[in-house]
Amino acid sequence: MSTAINLIIMIVSLNLWACAKTEHKQNVPEVQTKLNVQSVEVFCEDLEVPWSIVFTSENRVLVNERPGRLRIINSGKLLNDPLKEFPEVSSGSEEGLMGLALDPDYSVNKLIYLSYAYETSDDLRVKIVRFKDNGDLLSLEKTIFDNIPAARFHAGCRLRFGPDKKLYITTGDAGERKLAQDINNLYGKILRINPDGTIPPDNPFANSPVWSYGHRNPQGIDWYPGTEILWETEHGPSGFDGPGGGDEVNVIVKGGNYGWPVVSHNESKEGMISPLLVYTPAEAPASGVFYTSEKIPEYKNNFFFGCLRGNGIIRVVVDEADHTKVKSWEKLAETYGRIRDIAQGPDGYIYFSSSNRDGRGNVKKGDDKIYRIKAKL
Repeated sequence: MSTAINLIIMIVSLNLWACAKTEHKQNVPEVQTKLNVQSVEVFCEDLEVPWSIVFTSENRVLVNERPGRLRIINSGKLLNDPLKEFPEVSSGSEEGLMGLALDPDYSVNKLIYLSYAYETSDDLRVKIVRFKDNGDLLSLEKTIFDNIPAARFHAGCRLRFGPDKKLYITTGDAGERKLAQDINNLYGKILRINPDGTIPPDNPFANSPVWSYGHRNPQGIDWYPGTEILWETEHGPSGFDGPGGGDEVNVIVKGGNYGWPVVSHNESKEGMISPLLVYTPAEAPASGVFYTSEKIPEYKNNFFFGCLRGNGIIRVVVDEADHTKVKSWEKLAETYGRIRDIAQGPDGYIYFSSSNRDGRGNVKKGDDKIYRIKAKL
């Protein structure tokens, strides 16, 4: 697709977003609060599109920068030299060096997992690569999963280990939206594999990594604390592939069909699972994490996700009696620009990254940054 056509699509999408009306599921109220800026502090700055944040210890953080650099932050200081650079990475638009996850047994085996897009002779693909983290260098490189379809847009690709110690991978529809309904490919899916890349025998479809399907571009997944209830955030259509908006928060079930592209927004169809929350105009959810600490007790067991287009953080309060339902939600931290990843640190505080240098934001001095939330906003 030419640059001119891509530009036209983006302009049309922006116009449709601006004209859309905010919607959400019935009986799920939005709670409006004022931002307490004293609760937020800059943790680190001078990053470039920090896509994923993981803590390997109390004082050491690994960060994927989308252009292809794995960075180290030690005690709040960004080290000059990347831990590793990935020259193979394609980062022409939304794709790049994306997901990052620690092995469930990282404290013993020091294994980390990364996902990134790369060019082939005729298209883009995403691979999942595993390394041993030796502190100042990586070793034992192994590609554990490859040939995930990708494109300049809708490339996924969030990584997270579940309570079952399986690796879950989100994939975008890569512009081939009809294929999201076909379980015989990897377009528009959530995948589940073993840490070595093999397929678990209890997956819903025989000899397939597919865990759920009918997704457009999911980029946030996490489990309600102490359960196997998986929550997910997902980008809705952008105008060229459906009415603008329709971003989703879903509860993911084994083998579930989430409707894309047959249904979106508040549409429903028998056999397809409807979202818990729908956002129009688009918020562009880019992450998802449950907060488990007592440091900010008001937020315990709440679901948080960063918003790119929405320029903020959405906090979802889950029904204590039914962890598959929403009690309320609110918008926070709307003064920091585009927000991508959110993580909980070993100190019990919430960390989030700006994404203002991704070509779509208003760059501020010191961007991109990672911020720390130390009290209720």
